[in-house]
Amino acid sequence: MNSYKKLWRFLKPYKVKIALAFSFLVLAALLTAVAPFIEGLLTTQLQLDVTDINNMVPNARIQFDIIIKIIVILFIIYVINAASRMAMQYLISDAIQSSVYDIRMEVKAKMAKLPVKYFDQNSTGDLMARMSTDIESISGSLQQAFAQVVMASLGIVLAVIFMIYIDWQMAIIGISILPIAYLISRIVMNKSQTLFTTQQETLGNMFTVVQEKFTGFNEIKLYNYQENAKADFNIANETLCEVGFKANFISGLMSPAVSLVTYIVIAIAVYVGALRIMEGAMLVGSLQAFIRYIWQVNQPLATITQLAPTIQGSIAAIDRVFEYLEEENDTADIETTLEIDKYQGQVSFKDVHFGYNSNNKVINDLTVDIKPGEMVAIVGPTGAGKTTIINLLMRFYDVDQGSISVDGIDIRDMKRDDLRSLFGMVLQDTWLFSGKIKDNIAYGTENASDEDIINAAKRTNIHHFIKTLPNGYDMILNEESSNISNGEKQLITIARALLSDPKILILDEATSSVDTRLDAMIQEAMAELMKGRTSFVIAHRLSTIKNADKILVMKDGTIIEMGNHAELMAQNGFYADLYNSQFADNA
Repeated sequence: MNSYKKLWRFLKPYKVKIALAFSFLVLAALLTAVAPFIEGLLTTQLQLDVTDINNMVPNARIQFDIIIKIIVILFIIYVINAASRMAMQYLISDAIQSSVYDIRMEVKAKMAKLPVKYFDQNSTGDLMARMSTDIESISGSLQQAFAQVVMASLGIVLAVIFMIYIDWQMAIIGISILPIAYLISRIVMNKSQTLFTTQQETLGNMFTVVQEKFTGFNEIKLYNYQENAKADFNIANETLCEVGFKANFISGLMSPAVSLVTYIVIAIAVYVGALRIMEGAMLVGSLQAFIRYIWQVNQPLATITQLAPTIQGSIAAIDRVFEYLEEENDTADIETTLEIDKYQGQVSFKDVHFGYNSNNKVINDLTVDIKPGEMVAIVGPTGAGKTTIINLLMRFYDVDQGSISVDGIDIRDMKRDDLRSLFGMVLQDTWLFSGKIKDNIAYGTENASDEDIINAAKRTNIHHFIKTLPNGYDMILNEESSNISNGEKQLITIARALLSDPKILILDEATSSVDTRLDAMIQEAMAELMKGRTSFVIAHRLSTIKNADKILVMKDGTIIEMGNHAELMAQNGFYADLYNSQFADNA
């Protein structure tokens, strides 16, 4: 129930439509409950007429005028009932789909508010499951369950009222279904709800496995890991199958159990009713209507029990979606933020300490001043903290101690949007979306003209390649951008960074996917791009950063050496060993 209370926040804006739908629902339930009573009157009228004829009562006959009136009344009831249900279905579908649309929009908006560490700590497959399968489960549950559960509840109440009206003593027999069904449902749901929650989590795990296998498809083929990949999927699939079977089987026990109770109650009611008819205390039509009302109690209960797996699955899905929506947002910008009036490009790290968790410090006492326009290279072994420095500079994470400033302003005193608008990034892992090449180059640069796009492509030496492609700049990249090479993808991202004209440039192994000839051409383009800009370059090929103004040599989160290439080589220290080892390897 608490899960659906959370969901009401999205349904509330459409409460007028829901109220109208509920009104039509009440009307349909009332007409459904009245119909058996009218049918009973029809049976009773026929019974009385036939009895009078058999007893040779004077002028006895089948009173077709009364029967036709009753049939017309029943026809009107059925037509209004059907129309009410259609109107209800239209209104409730509109309200539910609109609310689910709002949920999707909020889920998407939440992505921009969450800190980067949330995505680092949660698998992509599980997040995709929450945003797609879980939301669809909520939508399907509301669409199926809302009207049927409300209709069933109203049907039970009205059926009980009419049973009491017909014969309050026999009504006790009919009503006995309810406490027994409640007891059965409590026992079954307590055992199955945990399994449905596990089922949704297991589904998220299978999404993760599938996403990993698709992402690493080439590597799987390369290392002949197909059978192992299939085995990994089989394990996830079998686990989901086992949990799903247990959850649905246990939950599905409710329907046959309640039906069995109903049959027993009907048998008792028929026996007792027959005795009362023989005593003259009840008419055949009344007993017929009474049995119908017992079925009207059973059918809603059967509907609810059949929907139990859907409802329980949706509860688990709602909990998972709202767990995501209730995640703590990234730290908010301070109310009074500062802006850089005249940008120069000075960056300072002062006594910076940082760890992704409290037990593992990645950066220790980092202090460095970078002058405007300097090209700063960051080198060191894997895990030294090179990428972490960039994460801190972009405020993907905030420092634990110390400060980072741009032009004398602490970056925590700036709006994140203002801070990040200063940067242009080219990463080792390229990201392109499905669309035209020119749109990929212009991504992040509003109102970029075709001339600007072509100029950026020329400066990064990719213009000629693009012109050789079918449709040139209008060629559509597929979803995985697999219709061009990795090096070409990297060149497009470099053109994108150049077109955005950033104040500060970050290159993280930006030329790692290109050959030696293209590397030389890109280095020339990068040199032009970095003129007058403060630049950070993370590189493992030390030959590419020989002309850097400042090289930071990192090890275990600490700067152990700092200087330009000539100075560091003269020191004959850690950097010199790295450089000479690469030179020896190349030789």
